[in-house]
Amino acid sequence: MWIIHEVADVYGPRVTGTPNLKAADDWAVKTMASWGLVNTHLEPWTFQPPNAATPVPGWENTELLAEAVAPFHGQLMVKPLAWTPSTRGVVTAKVVSLDPPGLAPPSGAGFNFFGGAPPPPEPKWAAPPMPATEKPADPKQPTQAELDTYLNSVKEKVHGAIVIVGRHVEVAEEMNPAPLRRSEDEWKSRFGPNAKPFRFPEQPKLPEGQLTRQEVSRQVDQFLVDNGALVRVNDGGRAHGIIIAQQNGTYDWTRAVPTLVMRNEDYGRISRIMSDGTPVTLKINIQNKEYPEGTTAYNAIGEIPGGDKKDEIVMLGGHYDSWHDATGATDNGIGSSMMLEAARILATLHVKPRRTIRIALWSGEEQGLLGSLAYVQQHFGSFENQKPEYAKLDAYFNIDSGTGKPRGANVFGPAGAADLVGNALMPFADWGFMGTAASDSRRTGGTDSTSFNNAGLPGIGLAQDAFDYGSFTHHTNLDTYERIYEEDVREGAVEIASAVYAIAMADQMVPRFKDAEMPKPVPEPGPGSQATKVRHVPAN
Repeated sequence: MWIIHEVADVYGPRVTGTPNLKAADDWAVKTMASWGLVNTHLEPWTFQPPNAATPVPGWENTELLAEAVAPFHGQLMVKPLAWTPSTRGVVTAKVVSLDPPGLAPPSGAGFNFFGGAPPPPEPKWAAPPMPATEKPADPKQPTQAELDTYLNSVKEKVHGAIVIVGRHVEVAEEMNPAPLRRSEDEWKSRFGPNAKPFRFPEQPKLPEGQLTRQEVSRQVDQFLVDNGALVRVNDGGRAHGIIIAQQNGTYDWTRAVPTLVMRNEDYGRISRIMSDGTPVTLKINIQNKEYPEGTTAYNAIGEIPGGDKKDEIVMLGGHYDSWHDATGATDNGIGSSMMLEAARILATLHVKPRRTIRIALWSGEEQGLLGSLAYVQQHFGSFENQKPEYAKLDAYFNIDSGTGKPRGANVFGPAGAADLVGNALMPFADWGFMGTAASDSRRTGGTDSTSFNNAGLPGIGLAQDAFDYGSFTHHTNLDTYERIYEEDVREGAVEIASAVYAIAMADQMVPRFKDAEMPKPVPEPGPGSQATKVRHVPAN
């Protein structure tokens, strides 16, 4: 637990491009070297998310104040959106409310695409993930003409105002909260002998001419900039004070006003008072800092040298970056810490693996798997455009879904790949490991193992029990050390160390698809019918 204390408490939050993440990277390299790992270093890559026109500097919030001044006094719970600008000092202004068409949450979900909360996420099965697309759209989104008509009608309201955007989300009481552990039946449905092939669900498409929520929100951002709004405030949309505040999707400070996500309970109080016809005045101070050096980000690397097969590589890793709402303990500080602990165990035992074991701590995952995609492209290329190291990667183990120990694993490759990895992990069946599933999807999204899958390489996504991950901590202001389940993460590190060592010692590499059988790449997430073929690997 010392490792996760350092990662989360000392260095969190770890937003890509910030000094915190760079300090955490430096600490990881130094610490791995102290354990006896070799070739410990940082590998740079250029931080430019797909929506950004140019490389993106780091962003950090340094001061934050939000208070109600009238008709009541009190502090408000808020978080800023990343890559949005500062206020000009402390601003005090009346609140106006906008309810643009196309930003209402989908039925039954407290969801604001632009930076409030999505509904609790689908379980991360680690690979294949749910497609990284927008949530299913409401039946009717606005056309450009309809949005323009609305914005023109409220143009005179926003100058010099603090603007709450979107109606208050009425969060339903959860009568059947998610269990801390998934049921045995649920695990068997994914990794048991009678498991059915996994298929990505079809994603509904908007009728031609309708705008997505993301498009509406970005146009609202530009409207507020053009018309002199002081601050934008979004509803957090989750119960119990949970806030998810991610980023301005353009990463361009000039295309957004200072933006906050407010807890649902405060947003609701303000909205109800305003609906009575009573004016509300708020005082807000947001100071954010830009780090130009953050346009270069890093992956932290370390190795345990191999023997007779030293040119072949078995990798393990997880993303090291986090969001700014908390300390990034469960997403994915603990996953990175488990991988570090697995490496420490192997180094402490002075193992002599046949293959080189390489650990990688990725950055840029939260902005789209950017660090791992850059690494794969630099070192391995892809099935269609192979670099010399492509044939030498045996497998990559990834973990990134909370604080549970591994209960299953998705393996990109033919059935024999799942067999080999399953044999390495099934000694832990008495700890609850259920089996492996062979995946044939090269779609990216969700977690870094899919960066390897996308290239046609054997990515292994370890699946975990959720604990509080989906319901409370994933990307939220509650993602802290206190939500780590110590017993599971200790067992998990042992499982991973053992499995990585077994693969590094095996006579054969993890099987790959034959050239004629390699699935086609899927460059963009979207609807599809690729199946994940599930093969159960029984305990010996």
